[in-house]
Amino acid sequence: MDNNDILRSLRYTFDFNDFVMMDILGKGGRPTTREEVSNWLKRDEDEDFVAIYDKDLACFLNGLIILKRGPKEDGNPPAEKSLSNNLVLRKLKIALNMKDDDMLEIFGLRGFRLSKHELSAFFRNPNQPQYRQCKDQVLRNFLHGLQLKYRGES
Repeated sequence: MDNNDILRSLRYTFDFNDFVMMDILGKGGRPTTREEVSNWLKRDEDEDFVAIYDKDLACFLNGLIILKRGPKEDGNPPAEKSLSNNLVLRKLKIALNMKDDDMLEIFGLRGFRLSKHELSAFFRNPNQPQYRQCKDQVLRNFLHGLQLKYRGES
């Protein structure tokens, strides 16, 4: 899934304004300007649109974890240089302090059925035979389910 789409979806879901987005990025170790945040959130066809890099989105997700759960005692982890859908899903699970049942409920709001075993396969080590790559459709359904939970039907 496109990083900018993920950022837009999370902004809408939690109703963050530009200043909150800047604060979250700062908490994640990536100070930024309002203009930069605004350009990341623009539609792809806009001439001022700027694609957000994996490392910047990782900083945002790390900042979201810190915002929702507080800073770690031993310091904040560095942002990953590349993100997969599996890692995005894991960071959202951590930030929102969700258990497997909570996540399955979110998927259920979209009518997307997934078993506990299928869900746990997304969080396994990629070297394990049970590991499963999180496809765009799965992440998109989770993000939309979050919107339904936090913003309601609209």
